[in-house]
Amino acid sequence: MKASELRDNTAAELQETLRGLLKEQFNLRMQQGTGQLSRPHLMKQVRKDIARVKTVIAQKSGGAS
Repeated sequence: MKASELRDNTAAELQETLRGLLKEQFNLRMQQGTGQLSRPHLMKQVRKDIARVKTVIAQKSGGAS
C-alpha cells in the first residue's frame, strides 16, 4: 500500500481502511501470542501501513501541509 494510492481515497474510506488494519494487527498479535504466527514479517508491514493511513488522514484534515 502506497501513500499516493491512499491520497485518492475519501476520509470515510481511509477510516475504514484504518479500522481493517487495526483489526488485522490485533489478529496478528493474538496469533503471535499463541505461537501460531507463520509470517512474522506481516507485523511490521501492517504497522507501517497503519502509520501511512494515519499520516494521510492528518494531511487531509489540515494537520499538515
